[in-house]
Amino acid sequence: MESEERIKNDPIEFPHRYSHPVDIEVTGFIASSLAYGRIDLFKPVLNELFSRMGNSPADFCSTYLPRRDRKKLHGIRYRFNSEEDFSDLISLTGRVLKKYGSLASLFYSFYRDDSEDIREGLTGFVEHFRSRIKFTGKKRQKWGGGMYHFLPTPRNGGACKRMNLFLRWMVRRKGIDFGIWDRIPPSKLIIPLDTHISRIGYRLGFTKKKGVNWSTAHDITVKLSEFDPLDPVKYDFALCHFGVTGQCPVQLDDDSCERCRFKGECRVWELG
Repeated sequence: MESEERIKNDPIEFPHRYSHPVDIEVTGFIASSLAYGRIDLFKPVLNELFSRMGNSPADFCSTYLPRRDRKKLHGIRYRFNSEEDFSDLISLTGRVLKKYGSLASLFYSFYRDDSEDIREGLTGFVEHFRSRIKFTGKKRQKWGGGMYHFLPTPRNGGACKRMNLFLRWMVRRKGIDFGIWDRIPPSKLIIPLDTHISRIGYRLGFTKKKGVNWSTAHDITVKLSEFDPLDPVKYDFALCHFGVTGQCPVQLDDDSCERCRFKGECRVWELG
């Protein structure tokens, strides 16, 4: 069940600190981009980053000049992402805000109302950022640096979990999500797929695939739309935390599985 308590253990707590729509979307974009690994590891980095960005992250991005302001990000890094990556992300976000006025306006420029889902819009949105990355070192030139990790594209077939999480926050109008991108119906969203939802979706017969990729995410979303065609992604949190909490263990566990209310639908339990 969605509640205020949930916000404390979810990266969506960061955009909830702001009231202006552009601050909400900018904070959500940055927070979701960094939401990989354990929340107790990336949350302190986000806390430090947003504290340095002041009362308006959108204003910080819009006025940010790397040569002048890079020192404000000194020491900000996390796993695959360096201080330089954070600087690039903020700088590119600022350039979008100055040209389009909001991240939503950029996304809408690629989104089509008659599309099956948000894949085309997301691809254009992400690749707009990617096309403007300027690499300065041989390693960054070859591998795309950590910026490509910040900004996965559906074109490569990946699940793009963090970008789909960001879109859920911006589009859904219920629970703790914001619903400020009101041109996109929640029915067009794709579930933010991670290993937990992939595993549970396979076990419950929502997909025949085991991979964590866009195709699997699409299959699971289509199945969930049978339960709620207008808002299939509303089941995201419940499914994810069913796995995160260990209620659906990676390895079959007689005690846990015997108590599971879904054991009658679980193909793995049936096969024993």
